Amino acid sequence: MLNRFLFKKIDNSPLILFRIFFGILIASECYGAILTGWVKTNLIDPKFNFSFIGFQWLQPLPGNGMYFYFILMGTLGVLVTLGYKYRFSIIAFTVLWTGVYLMQKTSYNNHYYLLILISFIMVFFPANRAVSLDAKYHPSIKTNAMPNWVKWTIVAQLFIVYTYATLAKLYIDWFDFTFIKILMKSKADYYIIGELLQQPWAHKAIAAFAILFDLLIVPALLWRPTRKIAFCFAIFFHLFNSIVFQIGIFPYLSLAFMVFFFDGKTIRNIFFKKKALYTIDELKMPSYKGIFLVATSLYFFIQLALPMRHYFIPENVLWTEEGHRMSWRMMLRSRTGLLVFKIKDKETGKIETIKTTDYLTKKQARRVAALPDFIWQFAQHLKKEYAKKGQDIEVHAVNSKVSINGKPYQHFIDPQVDLANESWSHFKHHEWILPLKAPE
Repeated sequence: MLNRFLFKKIDNSPLILFRIFFGILIASECYGAILTGWVKTNLIDPKFNFSFIGFQWLQPLPGNGMYFYFILMGTLGVLVTLGYKYRFSIIAFTVLWTGVYLMQKTSYNNHYYLLILISFIMVFFPANRAVSLDAKYHPSIKTNAMPNWVKWTIVAQLFIVYTYATLAKLYIDWFDFTFIKILMKSKADYYIIGELLQQPWAHKAIAAFAILFDLLIVPALLWRPTRKIAFCFAIFFHLFNSIVFQIGIFPYLSLAFMVFFFDGKTIRNIFFKKKALYTIDELKMPSYKGIFLVATSLYFFIQLALPMRHYFIPENVLWTEEGHRMSWRMMLRSRTGLLVFKIKDKETGKIETIKTTDYLTKKQARRVAALPDFIWQFAQHLKKEYAKKGQDIEVHAVNSKVSINGKPYQHFIDPQVDLANESWSHFKHHEWILPLKAPE
């Protein structure tokens, strides 16, 4: 039963169409990052770069190197679209995109993480077997079929993303619309819809629709009677997000995933009328079956476990941020902070106040004021900078305060702790993060 479910052949039109959409979107993301100034702001202008902890060795290329880096990634996206040297192109893009994701987190986005996962999955898909230059130049690889596991790998990945996104919204500031109100406040000057987005009824509708959409969209797309109406809701939801939140390619990538929920005949009849439809009921067991089952089980175990890690770390993740990233906790909170760094020369006892904007961009300084891993990393950076001058220092975060969703500021970092002497753990609570106090 499992063998037939995973390895029976089905028409590959959805995969071929997705490859074309995916290539266009990743090319647009990379070229757009240059044109909009994202590369300059996040990878060229900063004097100091916040890589993911453990990947500090990954640093932006000097000079204008990152422009060429993104041009290369965009070009690889074009090659994916054309299906030319597909395997090389998608592997190279996955490696390069993962690199740029890990080398900066000032502009962290769950969507960037999703792009890593989908690119990685696409490495193993036979996405160049039809309507591609590879199939044109190498007819022996051409086929109109693909194994059923291709479709269900994408479906399972989406189900995980949307389910965890639903669970993350189950907290008080979502249900009393506090966060939605804050989120929409910055959209007040939008033409036509700006005023509507400030209305309490709109906040309630957005909060309810977002949870219901995340919870039900995958099951509704899988069930034939609700598929078309679910698709219409998906178009509305993702276009709304694109217009209101301007979050790059993600809404369109989400819509591109929809092709996997429609049968190959439907996709073929709309997009590939000259392509033959695969109709043979064939089950051919591949030689890679054992490796596939082990690798796929391990991959999805990690995907299920990683977003759960914050439940095993003391304190509220909304406050500590420990376990927040790579957990599909998307658009959940507004976070602001206040912070003063003081350093103490261990030999002379001299105390000096550090102005973060002397070292960081304004955007980086805002992250440092509010996020614990940024605070720790900057403390380590100061320690190294002063060590170059022959000074051994302590680094203290003085008067550190954070506000979540507009609530009163609370003390965040223990000012007595020498952060320069602390270590970082991805899976443990850091005691120098002060506990969140219940409102009086």
